[in-house]
Amino acid sequence: MIQFDFAKDLALHLKGAFPNAVEEPAIVPERCPDNMNGDLTINCFRFARALKAAPDPVAEAAAAFLAGHPDIESVERVKAFVNVTLTAGAAHRRTSADIGGVLAAGILEEPARQRILVEYSAPNTNKPQHLGHVRNNTLGMSLASLLKRVGHDVTEINLVNDRGIHICKSMIGYQRFGGGVTPESAAVKGDHLVGSFYVKYSSALKEEIRTLKEQRPELADKGEDDLFLETELGRATQKMLQDWEAGDLEVRSLWEMMNSWVFKGFEETYRRMGIKFDHTYLESETYMLGKDLIYNGLERGVFEKRADGAITIDLGKLGPKVVLRSDGTSVYITQDIGTTLKKYEDYRPQSQIWVVGDEQILHFQMLFAILKKMGYEWADNLYHLSYGMVNLPTGKMKSREGTVVDADDLFEEMVELALGAARERADETVSDGELKERAEIIGMGALKFMLLKFNPKTTMMFDPQASVKFEGDTGPYVQYACARINSIERKAAERGLTVDPAAVNWALAATKEEKAVSLALWQYPQVLHAAAEKKDCSGLVDYLLDTAKAFNRFYRECPVLSAEDDELKKVRLALCMAVRTVLTDGLATLTIGVPRAM
Repeated sequence: MIQFDFAKDLALHLKGAFPNAVEEPAIVPERCPDNMNGDLTINCFRFARALKAAPDPVAEAAAAFLAGHPDIESVERVKAFVNVTLTAGAAHRRTSADIGGVLAAGILEEPARQRILVEYSAPNTNKPQHLGHVRNNTLGMSLASLLKRVGHDVTEINLVNDRGIHICKSMIGYQRFGGGVTPESAAVKGDHLVGSFYVKYSSALKEEIRTLKEQRPELADKGEDDLFLETELGRATQKMLQDWEAGDLEVRSLWEMMNSWVFKGFEETYRRMGIKFDHTYLESETYMLGKDLIYNGLERGVFEKRADGAITIDLGKLGPKVVLRSDGTSVYITQDIGTTLKKYEDYRPQSQIWVVGDEQILHFQMLFAILKKMGYEWADNLYHLSYGMVNLPTGKMKSREGTVVDADDLFEEMVELALGAARERADETVSDGELKERAEIIGMGALKFMLLKFNPKTTMMFDPQASVKFEGDTGPYVQYACARINSIERKAAERGLTVDPAAVNWALAATKEEKAVSLALWQYPQVLHAAAEKKDCSGLVDYLLDTAKAFNRFYRECPVLSAEDDELKKVRLALCMAVRTVLTDGLATLTIGVPRAM
């Protein structure tokens, strides 16, 4: 936390002014509301107890002291609140004039830093990643980046679901309809090719069920899951799963080949998003984990065996939960128990975070409760970052019908939209290569920014066209502020104007708009810490938008290169550069780049 000099001086003064004070008060100024006079406000309710005094006399004493402080231009007391207007020098001293200090203040003190695992993505190898994965990936990678930015030791984890009945459906689909095609022979990305056979399989299964219901009217009200094993295709799929689990060489060979295609495709998707996992666990290697832990817990009385042989646990308000079926086979939570313990043993983290959709809230509540009952004290530090569905204006996704909003297609659309916007603004000297490079940064940045703009728990509508606009609450709006500052700096250099922020006269930047920019920069470390604490990047997104707007108001009202003298030009140029530093750092924390020009 960056502390203004006047706040330090006030804390020391008040401790001496109130004889019953038990400690020096922690005075943290806040931005003054727009409907009140002043740059900052001091809420005396927050620290009056440390002085063992009522808030009103504390505010009176604070106002009297600050009225004579050299950093304060004016003071206004409103009951227990003291609003202060800073001198220009004071407004910029700990902010724009010391932007390195602002960035450094975003790092937590050593005792507050932790080792944290962030698990996200978790795709299935029966189809390519879709819009839901894009939100998951964006939330996960940005949260990991944010936690690293404030000083935590973060490990990014992926758990790929590469086995089970859904994967066998794609494999059967390939056997029946593939004809030996490969990604190379079809010139198709591997995960897309495998996904096409999942769609073909689903279509064939629906047709077989339709025929079955026509032949047996008594089945008319039965659903697809109920009739799965009544179909030839369903029985063949179940047999393949059994053969896989038995280690059948032919089945395993097909599985390995198709998985390799998908993993190569996933790697391209991750690369384009800027994702690099520290470790990837595979469900094929972890699905047996947990069973021994359950049996051990049964011996210790953590679990109990039902009359039918199933092993269960009573989780109170969460209800009972089966952890092993009566035939001894695992349920999904059994694997999660084992995998969570393995992750803990592999990395010894102080906290584990899962980025998973909100349909799994109860699952994770149960998982954490079970681990706690099993005696793992670290289970108190497990966190499910749940998120809502994301839709496009065209409607919801239906992957089995093949109408899924494909991640790679969405990326292409975003970059194409950004390319059109970039072309409109570029002059004839900009090459196609440069335009495409800009479009990639702008388009992917716009996508991430808009997905992070909302609290993760929000079910949101994502409009690709709106997200790439250079005006409004968008990523390109913030990127454009940085690009505009780059342009200002280039033009200044062409005129021989260079700036050393430590040498300019900051007292010259005395307008309301100039001070507002520096006060926005002052808030940056607080925003980082709050966002990391809440595990929610939307607060950082809001901050970047507000800071870009403060810069644009300043730019509109305070000419930079056409200021009346060189000294004023220099201080305003230094102010621009400080803004760019913070905006670029904030966007990078969200895993978003900034093009040199827009």
